[in-house]
Amino acid sequence: MNKKIFITGGAGFIGSHVVREFVNKYSDYHIVNIDALTYAGNLENLKDIERKPNYNFIKQDIRDAGGILALFKTHRPDGVIHLAAESHVDRSIATPTDFVMTNVVGTVNLLNAARETWKDNFEGKRFHHVSTDEVYGTLGETGLFTEDTPYDPHSPYSASKASSDHFVRAYQDTYGLPVVITNCSNNYGPNHFPEKLIPLCILHILNNKPLPIYGDGKYTRDWLFVVDHARAIDLVFHQGKNGSSYNIGGFNEWKNIDLVKELCKQMDEKLSRPSGTSEKLITYVKDRPGHDLRYAIDATRINTELGYTPSVTFEEGLSLTIDWFLKNREWLENVTSGNYQQYDAEQYGK
Repeated sequence: MNKKIFITGGAGFIGSHVVREFVNKYSDYHIVNIDALTYAGNLENLKDIERKPNYNFIKQDIRDAGGILALFKTHRPDGVIHLAAESHVDRSIATPTDFVMTNVVGTVNLLNAARETWKDNFEGKRFHHVSTDEVYGTLGETGLFTEDTPYDPHSPYSASKASSDHFVRAYQDTYGLPVVITNCSNNYGPNHFPEKLIPLCILHILNNKPLPIYGDGKYTRDWLFVVDHARAIDLVFHQGKNGSSYNIGGFNEWKNIDLVKELCKQMDEKLSRPSGTSEKLITYVKDRPGHDLRYAIDATRINTELGYTPSVTFEEGLSLTIDWFLKNREWLENVTSGNYQQYDAEQYGK
């Protein structure tokens, strides 16, 4: 096989789609999925490719510097796609140190291991750091985040990701490490862990439970279908310019309340319920601290330089997402009950 690629966090929501994209598309690559299998890491996300000859999984925590360096020394990867992260804002408010240790220290551990392993020859190597648009802070009613927007994080989560972005750039400038960074908007799609808005609402509608909406519901986000995000990461990893960053957006800007109402409408149709049934479940709850008003991505650079455009509109992607969850209720049950951890244990044991 021509190349060996480490993908960290590859058992998580976005990571599993990136792993699948690379394993299925590049049979001449060996893809090594590195994941600590914390609460959102789920090997059931990869059941369809787990026996592919160009794929294997290694359980490893990126916070363990010695373990990470040993993996690099043993496998000597040609590239790293770094997705492993603590990513839920609410959790970051409750336990900020966890986010520092994984998102900052863990990223530095990977950078150090890559620098040490590749120090004699950076040719053909690449460290692709996957980040978020939340590092830019918040927007008013108008404007878009560009790659040149100053960083202004407002939550422990976004602060930890901003810090990791700065470390990646510093290793490029200081050591010449070949890096690229992508900052994406909110992802949605199959395999999404049901603590986030869309899968949480799907789960609650199925169980006739309240749909919690922060504040007045007018917080605005740009939404990116996870399969399109995986395609974009593929493009940037292979064709992006060293030292560059690329914003990845879905060109789908929605207020939270409008999104949830669209989801309710589609769920009622798919479940053959009377129109308006699910919308009655909407419940406004106390706002969280430091809640950013609006995120919106300007994805001109990745569009003009690499030819990337999303493959679906938000309504189309949402329909595909709902269909997946309705067809995979066993997966949803395993996740909400914690049974997926038994599957992980069995697979890791093998």
